Amino acid sequence: MSPLTYTDAVGGALERLRGVGFEHGPRFVNHAPMAAEALAYMGYADDVPRWVDRNLRTHTYHEVPDARWAIDPADPDDWRSALGDFSRVADWTALFERELAQAPWPEVLARWWPRLLPGMSGVLTHGVIRTAHAVRAISRAGEENLAYRRELAQGLGYWAARYASHTHGIRPGDEYPGTGEGEEYPRTGGGGGDTRTGGGGDPRAGDGEQVPRTADADSAAAALDGLVAEYAGIYASAPQRHPVPLIHSITGPAAVRLVVEHLPAAQRRPSYLVARDVSASMLDWFSTTPVTTPPVGTSSVPDLGEVFATAVAIGDEHAIKLAEVAVRHQALAPDPRLAAAAHAANQGLARFRR
Repeated sequence: MSPLTYTDAVGGALERLRGVGFEHGPRFVNHAPMAAEALAYMGYADDVPRWVDRNLRTHTYHEVPDARWAIDPADPDDWRSALGDFSRVADWTALFERELAQAPWPEVLARWWPRLLPGMSGVLTHGVIRTAHAVRAISRAGEENLAYRRELAQGLGYWAARYASHTHGIRPGDEYPGTGEGEEYPRTGGGGGDTRTGGGGDPRAGDGEQVPRTADADSAAAALDGLVAEYAGIYASAPQRHPVPLIHSITGPAAVRLVVEHLPAAQRRPSYLVARDVSASMLDWFSTTPVTTPPVGTSSVPDLGEVFATAVAIGDEHAIKLAEVAVRHQALAPDPRLAAAAHAANQGLARFRR
C-alpha cells in the first residue's frame, strides 16, 4: 500500500469524523480533527487512521444539537443573539457552510474574524484552534475541497457557539477596537509589576515586549512568535495542578499565528493583542502560584523530532498538538523554550495516561 499523503489522511479523517459531536464528557472538546491534521502535517499521515480509530473507540461524543432556525448574517441583532449559545451550533455551522459556498474562504474569514476575536477565550481557545487547523488545510488544498471547506465551517461555527468574551466593554458581536480600517488601537501600555513572567511586568501590560506597531503581517507574526515562546517558557517552569489547561496559553496564540498572514492588515495587530490577553488570563486561572521563570535548561530535553515522536507514542491530542507547535515555531523563530514545554507536557501527560 502506498503511503498516505497529507490530503488523503486529512480528507479521510474528516470524512470519518463527519457528524461526530463537538464535545464529550463535561464540556471536553473533540480534538480529533485538529490532531489528525497536525499528525499529517508533521509527516505522520499513515498514523492518522489508527489514531482516529482509537479516538472514536475511547471517546463517547455528545450528539450535535438539532438545528433550530437559520441565522441571518445580514441582521446583526439575529446573529449577535446567537453568539455563545451552544444550542445554536448547528445553526452556526450551517451559516458558515452557506457563506463559504458563496464567497472565497479568505473573504468569509476576514468578515467574521473580528466579530469572533473578542470571544477567543471560549472553551480555552478551541474555537480559534480548530479554525486555524482548518485554515492551514484549506490553504494547502484549495477551497474547491469540500471536506476542508466544511471543516472550516465547523471550526468557525464552534467558535461562535462557544464565544466567551474576556474583553471589558465589548458586547457579543462587537469588533475588537482597531480591527477596522482607520480605527485606533486600544491603549495597551502600563506597568503591572507582576512577577509571573520574570520580567517585572504584567504580560498584558506590554512592558518590554515586541508589540507590533504596524499592521504588516511580518510584525504581527514576529510578535506572536515571541508570545508563543514566552508562554512555552512559563509552561515549562510554572507549577500546575494538571498538565493540560495551561497548554492552551501556547496553542491559542500559535493558532492565531497560523491565520494572521491570511488576514487583512487592519486585523493583525489586534489579533496579537487579544491572544496576548487571553494567554495572560490563562496564567491567572491555571498556574498554582505566582512564579518567576528562570532560563529553561535544555541539557535534558530531547531534540524536537524525538519530542514529537514521543507525543505520537503517548497518543494524547494535547501532546501531539503542542509538539507540532514547538516544531513549527522552532522553524520560524528558534527558541529552547519550545522544546522544553513540549517535553514537559509529554512527561506530565504520560503520567496521567499510565
